[in-house]
Amino acid sequence: MCRNIQSGQDKTTSLAMTLTQGYDVAMNKAFVKEPDGDDDDDQEFGLPEIPAGTKNYITPAGHARIKEELLHLIDVDRPEVVRIVSWAASNGDRSENGDYIYGKRRLREIDRRIRFLTKRLDKAEVVDPSVHYGNDQIFFGATVTYENQRAEETTITIVGIDELDPLNGKVSWISPVARALTKARAGDEVVLHTPAGLETLTILDVTYPAPSR
Repeated sequence: MCRNIQSGQDKTTSLAMTLTQGYDVAMNKAFVKEPDGDDDDDQEFGLPEIPAGTKNYITPAGHARIKEELLHLIDVDRPEVVRIVSWAASNGDRSENGDYIYGKRRLREIDRRIRFLTKRLDKAEVVDPSVHYGNDQIFFGATVTYENQRAEETTITIVGIDELDPLNGKVSWISPVARALTKARAGDEVVLHTPAGLETLTILDVTYPAPSR
């Protein structure tokens, strides 16, 4: 797969450094939470771990969504919660102050999410699926329609771990079905290992998004 990947690492690393610097500047020392471990953040957000020795592959659209969320947390959500906590703290007894207690809890949640997203962007490797437009071989970013042995059709899109959305047919590139399909072509049959045993899948169609103009 690696030869089909267009690296966005330099840009991503620069972005993560910029965002982290902005985050540090914006933080009010009175409301800094002691840092938790990175592993705890990963577990909290329920995403699979990135396999050792690999990049955090992600589509341009997925990368843009994460960046947008991170910027909104830094520029909008966090300053607003800090303002509320500051106001609540000025109202007296903090132990019985609901606004203060909720605000501090929300601030911790935001800080964990900021750390998590910053780390994911720092490790991201942006892969543009449109470079395979017109190709019928399956790589990262492909939308694949296949049929199982019961003639049931399924359509999935192979995306990054951070873009996982099974209800909308988006499966991670590290999932068993994506691994079974990768590098096969339309018309091929592949074998998928499932808890119930081996299942043969017939690939009916492979598509990629058209390049932007």
